[in-house]
Amino acid sequence: MPGAVEAGLWGLLGGAALVLGALVAWFVRVPQAVIASVMAFGSGVLISAVAFDLVAEAADTGGLGATAVGFLGGALAYLGANVLLARRGARHRKRSGGQQPSEDEQSGSGAAIAIGALLDGVPESVVLGLGLLAGGSVSAPVLAAVVISNVPEGLSSAAGMKAGGRRAGYVFGVWGGIALASGLAALLGYLALGSAPPAVIAVITAVAAGAILTMIADTMIPEAFERTRTWTGVIASVGFLVAFAIERLGS
Repeated sequence: MPGAVEAGLWGLLGGAALVLGALVAWFVRVPQAVIASVMAFGSGVLISAVAFDLVAEAADTGGLGATAVGFLGGALAYLGANVLLARRGARHRKRSGGQQPSEDEQSGSGAAIAIGALLDGVPESVVLGLGLLAGGSVSAPVLAAVVISNVPEGLSSAAGMKAGGRRAGYVFGVWGGIALASGLAALLGYLALGSAPPAVIAVITAVAAGAILTMIADTMIPEAFERTRTWTGVIASVGFLVAFAIERLGS
């Protein structure tokens, strides 16, 4: 199978986990405390993948200085985009309660929420494609982290969309589109960087890692803490440990 196609399929798999979470939220009444707990677990899983796979690999290949610049650049880029989208109504796009505004409450919020969800998912998909370039095969810990974290992301956000009065066509159009965009992002990342030097790939990996960590802190952990409160850190630590164990067992 061509590498670009394989990268696209892995990205699509990661995006499909968002659709799975949205399906659960739409057809099953999941208690918000459960959603928050799974979100906290997914946050820990992603933090582990960022630390032990993405940033560590980028530093080993491209050096600490370049990795630091790329990591902070990714964090600032995500922050800037997130601030703009928050002003348009996408601040609470991962919240499962009634925090998301309806279109009547804030015109254009539906598009902002959709773009925000895309912003959250693309960096994760890009690193799956980059993993194929770096090692010839997708990183099992990173793939596990993306899938495990995307299910509660899709679940919580879709529950919030439903509570905000969004219709099924909008909800599943958003997540289906993001799943396809995730596959496309991984495919295009592989094609665009197929001949790039390892140092360049390392920097871009660091950029994606910075964006992912900022996304966790800005959108996932606040949703988790709202319901799990003092248990948030413990649940996230369990997720971190599970992902770390996957990384060690696979190495």
